[in-house]
Amino acid sequence: MASGVTVNDEVIRVFNDMKVRKSSSQDEVKKRKKAVLFCLSEDRKKIIVEEGKQILVGDIGDSVEDPYACFVQLLPPNDCRYGLYDATYETKESKKEDLVFIFWAPENAPLKSKMIYASSKDAIKKKFTGIKHEWQVNGLDDIQDRATLAEKLGGNVVVSLEGKPL
Repeated sequence: MASGVTVNDEVIRVFNDMKVRKSSSQDEVKKRKKAVLFCLSEDRKKIIVEEGKQILVGDIGDSVEDPYACFVQLLPPNDCRYGLYDATYETKESKKEDLVFIFWAPENAPLKSKMIYASSKDAIKKKFTGIKHEWQVNGLDDIQDRATLAEKLGGNVVVSLEGKPL
C-alpha cells in the first residue's frame, strides 16, 4: 500500500553523498554524514532530511565519542523515523563499511504515524539503490545493543563495530 508520500531531492542527495566514497580532501571527508535521520514534512506529504539530526564524520573523536550510541540518542522516543547509518565494522578477515537503512517505529509511537511511515517506506527505499542492509527497529531494547546491528551486518563474523569490540 503506497501512501502517496514523495521523497524530497535533498534526501536523495544526502544518500548519494553517503554512498559514494570518492577520494576527497580531509575537509570534505569531515563534512560527510556518518548518520542522518529523515522524517515526514509538516503536511505529511514529503520525506525530508530532519534538521539537526545527523552526525558528521568530522565530529567523531571531537564532539562525538561513540557514533553508534550518539545515533541511538538522536531517535525520538515517541515517533517514527527513517535513518541511514554508515557502519564501520571489522570481520575476522577485513574492515568494512556499509550503509544501513533503519526504519524506526517504537512501540509507543502514535498508530497513525506508524501507518504512514510504514506505507511510505517503499518510496524512500526505492530511491536508496544498492542498500544491502535494512533493519526495522521497534524500541530502544532492539537498537541499544550494538551486537544486534553487528548481527545484521554479518552475523557472528563481525568482531568490532565503530572500533569497539563486541
